[in-house]
Amino acid sequence: MLSGKFIIVEEKMFGLGIQELLVIFFIIVLLFGAKKLPDLAAGLGKGIREFKKATQGKDEEPPKKIEEAKQGEEA
Repeated sequence: MLSGKFIIVEEKMFGLGIQELLVIFFIIVLLFGAKKLPDLAAGLGKGIREFKKATQGKDEEPPKKIEEAKQGEEA
């Protein structure tokens, strides 16, 4: 039975607390400006998506054989 005392557990992202994350975010806003942040976030998301595709082997175009690539260059 609980005796009226509760334990508060603070979840941390990458070992950083909320205060540290806010300071980092504030510094990023100062460096890049508020108008540039959506562009940076979109670029970061696109990069992460491309990285996931590359690591999972889901290329849009299958790799060509060396012989086929040479024939394509000669034409």
